Formats: sequence, structure tokens, C-alpha cells
Amino acid sequence: MTDNWMDSLAALRATMPDAKDENAADAAQTEQADDTAPARRERVCVAYERKGRGGKQATIIYGFTCSDDELQSIASHIKKRLATGGSARDGEILIQGDRRKDVAAVLKELGYNNVAGI
Repeated sequence: MTDNWMDSLAALRATMPDAKDENAADAAQTEQADDTAPARRERVCVAYERKGRGGKQATIIYGFTCSDDELQSIASHIKKRLATGGSARDGEILIQGDRRKDVAAVLKELGYNNVAGI
């Protein structure tokens, strides 16, 4: 009875993809996604604010020339990547906390190479 179980397991293992091949394919897709990020020419500024916010720290990103839907998408990506809260409206993105360097790094990943005010 043990041999039958072992044979079934061996047959199942033969149909499974190799983990090394799967990880290599995932890495190749990630590299392609990073390489295909379009370089954006617009200048995006990253600023730190505390005034008028009840003492709370906020990182403000402004200078976008994209549509509101794309701005919402960028804000969503940044918030997920940094695991923080924020919002997007009136052509600017607000990220909770002093995350200027982190925001600049994420913007560069998205293709914004001209980031000022860090």
C-alpha cells in the first residue's frame, strides 16, 4: 500500500513545474516591468509640511500634469508601496508622515527622474 502512495506522489511531482524555473520567470517579468517604466519629463516636487495640520507631518507631492484618474493611480501605488495613508486631489498627492526620501525612491521607480525638493 505504501508503494502505491509513493508512485502516485512521484507521478504528481513529475507534472509540477520546477520551483527554480518559476522563480526565474518571475524575476524576468519583474525586470521587464522595471525596464518598461516610461521616463517622464515633468518636474515633480516633494515637500514636507506640518503647518495647518494640527502638528501632523505630511509629505506633499505636486507638479503632476496627468489626469485625475492617473493621479489617483499613482497615489494608490505610493500608499501601498509605503504602507501609509494619504490622498490625491487638486493635482497633488498627500502622504502621511515625513516620507520624502521614500516617496522620491518610489517616484523614480515609476519613471519620474526629475524629482525636486528632497
